[in-house]
Amino acid sequence: MSRRTPSPGAVLAVVSFGVFIAADDLTVVTTMLRQIIGDLRIPLPDDFDRAAWIVNSYLVAYVAVMPFMGRLSDVLGRRRVFVGALSLFLAGSVWIPFTTDLGPFVAGRVMTALGGGAMVPVALAAIGDVYREGHRARPLGALGAVDTIGWVWGPLFGALLVRFLDWRWQFYLNVPLAIAGIVLAWWALRGLDRPAERHRIDWGGAVALSAGLATLNIALLATGDISTAEELADLTGEQGFASTPFFVVAGLAFLAFVVVERRSRDPLVDLRLFAHRDFAPAIAVNFLVGAVLVVAMVDVPLFVNLVVETNLERAAVLSGWVLSALTATMAVASWAGGVLTARRGRRIVVVTGVATVAVGFLLMGTSWDVATSPWEMGWHLAILGAGFGLVTAPVHDAAVAAAPPDRRGTAGGLVILARLMGLAVGLSGLTAWALYRFESLRTALDLPPVGSPGYAEALEAAQGELTATALGETFLFAAGLAALTVAVAAVLRRGDGG
Repeated sequence: MSRRTPSPGAVLAVVSFGVFIAADDLTVVTTMLRQIIGDLRIPLPDDFDRAAWIVNSYLVAYVAVMPFMGRLSDVLGRRRVFVGALSLFLAGSVWIPFTTDLGPFVAGRVMTALGGGAMVPVALAAIGDVYREGHRARPLGALGAVDTIGWVWGPLFGALLVRFLDWRWQFYLNVPLAIAGIVLAWWALRGLDRPAERHRIDWGGAVALSAGLATLNIALLATGDISTAEELADLTGEQGFASTPFFVVAGLAFLAFVVVERRSRDPLVDLRLFAHRDFAPAIAVNFLVGAVLVVAMVDVPLFVNLVVETNLERAAVLSGWVLSALTATMAVASWAGGVLTARRGRRIVVVTGVATVAVGFLLMGTSWDVATSPWEMGWHLAILGAGFGLVTAPVHDAAVAAAPPDRRGTAGGLVILARLMGLAVGLSGLTAWALYRFESLRTALDLPPVGSPGYAEALEAAQGELTATALGETFLFAAGLAALTVAVAAVLRRGDGG
């Protein structure tokens, strides 16, 4: 191999490869769940709460590891941490196909999540290292597009594996991909392995923050679990009550984290970052974008299943095609957002993006009903996806640029974490609101008495209109939240263009 330092383009290509396989692994199991549950011999519906950890374990570990691993790359170097993350991802992928019980399967998923979650902030930091200020937006947009394509491709690939092979092939195929990623990263990131200064790892802060993030996500998952359309009418307040201890533990852990960070000479998260003119607004924008993104990801499939098409098989196919209008435009707009940021600066692109999101949700909230065609839904979602995609690159660019070189890993972890926590909080709030409105609207209907001969038929006849109204209100709420985000985005400085 040549001793010449790899180009920034080579670094971008290699870290994007790692981010892609991690993003694919994040979403791939959603279309393989039924086969996995059967092979692990999990009885349903009695053990549905246990089966949910096939997905939830990955999400909790993925979120909890991000800030720590980003900071670890600041201390140990990007190459060591990125290669270590790929190695952990590889170990989990080797382990999972040979599991026959839920416990070992979840342990393997946690390993792959820890590796996958580490790769994203390290990739952002590596791009910040090799591209100078004013030239980072394009590569960050490309990375955002690759990440989006990865988690869009995951469910499609999972469905193909279940149809033609077996769910285990996802993890068999991860093995050569991870090995290739390790070899390439060891070569491409060799110039990013020696931090300029020596730092210590703030273990106390790492433990407190990871514990807080893990327990908070468990609590939010418990209160925001709408995994199927049928559950919408069955959930009760008991889940929220059961999650209360987790909220308490999370609050105490975050309080401990702040105390530890204020006393640490070399904190995990330097709280002074939030005093930077661009960093706090970038974090706030990404959090709010996550909170409204989840409205589209959850409510659009529910709308299709309960309003447009009640046949489950046809509804599943239609949901996928309709959502592809959102996700495909997100991927394209992520790249375009990087190009536009380089030319016009961050603020105008972020403001345009979130304003476009508000327009998309407004169109959905004011026009979607039982007569809405899939084509109309598709172009509204394309508008929405364009807005979401435009925001990605400039927000990441603002966060990374705000941090000093020895804190870029931390900044990368926090800006990604903000969107993921927005998703979790948005899902929890969305669940509570949807259940409340669904029940309120059902109570207001002039129906025969519950249990009478005509009750079930009358409720079924009214359910499409009732659901369209309840979900339409969530779209309007999301439009209002996106409009609020415009005001937050306007605080960002223009940034370097051209």
